[in-house]
Amino acid sequence: MPRVLVVDDTDDIRELVATLLQRKGFDVTTAVGGRQGVAQASSDQPDLILMDLNMPDMDGWRATREIREAGIPTPVIALTAHMTAEDQARAAAAGFDGFQTKPLELDNLLAMIEELLSARKIDT
Repeated sequence: MPRVLVVDDTDDIRELVATLLQRKGFDVTTAVGGRQGVAQASSDQPDLILMDLNMPDMDGWRATREIREAGIPTPVIALTAHMTAEDQARAAAAGFDGFQTKPLELDNLLAMIEELLSARKIDT
């Protein structure tokens, strides 16, 4: 069962994404904000991270850079309300492996998760 870390400062979004993924068989943990997300990525070693971009304590851009600087290769998917072409380039430079816009389309999210986990040889 793949382990997914959901990092978001909004309780409702964290709970919704966690519930949707749990119903699909994922083992989900959550983190409130970027700082906690970086700490949990280091200690929990999830198979995949879903990272909100806009959080007050530490945004997803910085949190993902810190995860990469720590040598953690876990795929990270950015979650955001909108993503411009410039944001996509910035996300790739920060170490994100993909992005999904909110409101999330579950089928698109699951397809991206499956693709990223398959590349790492983790069964979904």
